[in-house]
Amino acid sequence: MKQWLKAIIILPFNVLFVIPCIILYFSSYKYLYRGITPLIIGIVFLIFGLTFAIWTMRLFNNVGKGTAAPWAPPKNLVVEGPYRYVRNPMITSVLSILLAESILLHSYPILYWMFIFFVMNIIYFPLFEEPQLIERFGDEYIEYKRNVPRWIPRLTAWKK
Repeated sequence: MKQWLKAIIILPFNVLFVIPCIILYFSSYKYLYRGITPLIIGIVFLIFGLTFAIWTMRLFNNVGKGTAAPWAPPKNLVVEGPYRYVRNPMITSVLSILLAESILLHSYPILYWMFIFFVMNIIYFPLFEEPQLIERFGDEYIEYKRNVPRWIPRLTAWKK
């Protein structure tokens, strides 16, 4: 439990709460109500993102026997649930929550932060994360990588 709390506080809490708060503070943010439509769209993205985040974190804990954090990585390769469609659904959940924040708060700077976060992950995953996964899980991960796309989900679930 301690590893999970540390992973949540250091990673998603900073990306989804601390950095957006800093962005809002330095952009002299003032909320303006823009109607019901952005509110509904934002809530839909927020619910989707939170649901996916909880689902993927539970899979990392229950199946992977670890966390998504580099200091407490999973012991088992997780290829269940949304991981059967796309290799990085946890990032999808974070992007969805950031999009919801930008819509709900009417903040272009948070939207820009979402794009910066995505670009950072586009660089990080192939250069650092995936080589570590190949080293840790070997042929099992190579087969998974060959069959499941990094960012754009498959239409059907991959089966080993």
